[in-house]
Amino acid sequence: MRDQSGRTAELDSIDLAILAELQNDARLPNKDLAEKLGVAPSTALERVRALRRRGVITAFRADVDIARLGRPLEALLALRVRPHTAQLSDPLRRFVLSLPETITLFNVAGPEDFLVHVAVADAASLHRLVLEKFLVRPEIVHLQTTLIFKTEKQAVQRPSEL
Repeated sequence: MRDQSGRTAELDSIDLAILAELQNDARLPNKDLAEKLGVAPSTALERVRALRRRGVITAFRADVDIARLGRPLEALLALRVRPHTAQLSDPLRRFVLSLPETITLFNVAGPEDFLVHVAVADAASLHRLVLEKFLVRPEIVHLQTTLIFKTEKQAVQRPSEL
């Protein structure tokens, strides 16, 4: 894992156990976390604080079911931008991230420059979003839409085995 400077963070077995527990339940009380780890509550608290200071833990979030917010249809929009310069890409990134439909924006290598994960109410809403928000922008020279049928994520992020 990389720290705030971009270097890989040194993590011991207690740090890894803390990360696993908090990724499963970010609201886990410190007392319960300490009990699961077999350490004193003060140790657990200081370890969590240290992981935050080092940038290993960046936030505690609620995992929201976007479909229950009226946006059950998800898609990936692959965008090709020309010319691909910071002068065009930076405003495009700000625009995409300002859209309520946007879940995540990825800047990628390959034939496409960006992947935009969006969630909308239905196919008509997706069609409107593509036509009225994306294809009207002159820097977008190609857009491909891929529907997402199901999303599965790793429950716990672990360091790579090097």
